[in-house]
Amino acid sequence: MTEMTPLDTALTAMETAPEDDTARLRFYERLADSELFLALDGEADGDRMSPRVFPVEEARFVLVFDREERLADFADAPAPYAVLSGRGLATMLAGQGIGLAVNPGAPASILIPAEAVDWLAATLAEAPDEVEETPQEITAPKGLPEALIGALDTKLATAAGLATFAYLCGVTYSGGRQSHLLAFVDPVPGAEPALARAAGEALTFSGIEAGVMDVGFFRASDPVCAALAKTGLRFDLPKLERTGHVPRGAPGMDPDLPPKLR
Repeated sequence: MTEMTPLDTALTAMETAPEDDTARLRFYERLADSELFLALDGEADGDRMSPRVFPVEEARFVLVFDREERLADFADAPAPYAVLSGRGLATMLAGQGIGLAVNPGAPASILIPAEAVDWLAATLAEAPDEVEETPQEITAPKGLPEALIGALDTKLATAAGLATFAYLCGVTYSGGRQSHLLAFVDPVPGAEPALARAAGEALTFSGIEAGVMDVGFFRASDPVCAALAKTGLRFDLPKLERTGHVPRGAPGMDPDLPPKLR
């Protein structure tokens, strides 16, 4: 039996409940977070590549797979490919009128039209606002939907090595404003924007309407961390493992520096 991938599971859940907006959002989140293998017409030239584009009726699609073996099985021969994150691929294709043929030939496959690719790219491009406020009171989180807790747990599992852990808590600021705060402890220098974006995406793709969550960054030695540890819900981020996977800095893995079509 073929092993189900996280993308397979999310797609099956979406297709089983086509009216469930949350299932749809979770599928697109898994797609954005996935490492994808894009079939090419020829070898990539630096950051320039020529994807294989297939017409289907009046639409055009590129072929992407979430496992290298699936691409090889589909091509039935060695074939050139590029490895990109789903978010990097969406950014690259936005506005090009090209959709995604995801895992063709696999048990779970889907054609995603160009309009949906454009929507995904625009959603991922949304950046959280930056503000500076001083927490006055830290409390336990209250009233948060389980959907958001699960979305954060899944999303932060993809942020390996970017921080040690995070606390979710209630917060009252010196100006009187109340909110919920996701506090990252000991973030890697320069990782703050990526972590803030990850938190924002977890909120967006959880399906919660009009949800608000603040994000903060602290050192373990900061006095506020004692209160965070006492009352907050802790999320441990995975440690970065050195594997054969493509590093985050490789072409196509950074949505701010997508590869170029040629």
